[in-house]
Amino acid sequence: MMSDLNFLIDNINYIGAMILFVVGLYTVLTHPNLIKKIIGINIMETSIFLFFVSIGYVQGARAPLVDPGSGEQLFVNPLPSAMILTGIVVAVSVTAFALSLVIKIHEAYGTIELDEIIQMRSVETDD
Repeated sequence: MMSDLNFLIDNINYIGAMILFVVGLYTVLTHPNLIKKIIGINIMETSIFLFFVSIGYVQGARAPLVDPGSGEQLFVNPLPSAMILTGIVVAVSVTAFALSLVIKIHEAYGTIELDEIIQMRSVETDD
């Protein structure tokens, strides 16, 4: 029982990332509202960021700053953090682009509900 609890505590970041990803995926797949789909994608992106930052963390390690007098030490890997900074910039850009597309879709169809847009499109192709 205690080892199971220690396993959960040691891996809480990974478990949290998986739960967030599933919540985001569920939101994308089940909601017809385009804004809610974008929010779901953002939740999924955040879970991936949490996962990668968790991978780069090392228990008991220091920041990767070289101190000539300290000798051999364990350092945290800075690469996942640097990659996440790039990922955040890309995620914000994709979100801004997606929201601008939603605005254009609303101007064209008068709604942002995917079911209604599909229905309007099918009526257009039947004519």
